[in-house]
Amino acid sequence: MTKILFVCLGNICRSPMAEFVMKDLVERAGLAGTFSIASAATSSEEAGNPVYPPARRKLAEHGIQCAGKTSRQLRAEDYGKYDLLIGMDGRNLRNMERICGGDPEGKIHLLMDYTDRPGEVADPWYTGDFERAWQDILEGCEGLLAHLQDKARSAE
Repeated sequence: MTKILFVCLGNICRSPMAEFVMKDLVERAGLAGTFSIASAATSSEEAGNPVYPPARRKLAEHGIQCAGKTSRQLRAEDYGKYDLLIGMDGRNLRNMERICGGDPEGKIHLLMDYTDRPGEVADPWYTGDFERAWQDILEGCEGLLAHLQDKARSAE
């Protein structure tokens, strides 16, 4: 089983969107049983809060539900529990490495690194552009899933 943790600053916009987009993609690919997918925050400021309403609405526009999801902070022990820790921007990566005590196994990556246009997923909390975040996250998750499927095929 491949265990993926998506991470952003507050775990109320980008990382939960990525969590539920990825869950939807693997389910539609018939691979739900081979993945464990979750999300977390680098900060504690939104701990216990639900997915931000505009993010929830954007997911719902695409038939994806996220009911019951609440923000939680990344913990050092998450590094050992997950195969991949996927951040949304460079600040997330720096904070993830600080919280986890580094990245000795090379598990920490940017989501957009799995696309043809590496970079960052702009934070819709600040930009208000949830459509752009949706497009980046969908492209990143599709690229990540393709990467993992290719890796699994080459291991056979």
